[in-house]
Amino acid sequence: MGSNRYVKKAHGAGWDVVKEGHQRATAHGATKKEAVKAARELTLREGGGEVRVVNRTGKIVSADSVNRRSRRAAA
Repeated sequence: MGSNRYVKKAHGAGWDVVKEGHQRATAHGATKKEAVKAARELTLREGGGEVRVVNRTGKIVSADSVNRRSRRAAA
């Protein structure tokens, strides 16, 4: 698996999706639910990985593995 994404509260309004090892957001959602959906789609497109939601202090509050196999099973 190669692409981990973090969903975190944006400095302004909404939620940002940031790829692991990067600083700039690759996507933004008005709600956490929208941002998590975008993170899952980006992670799946890059072959799988993990989507992690972090709080303001940087602590991971939830994590979900995303891979092509789990996508097919859910469909």
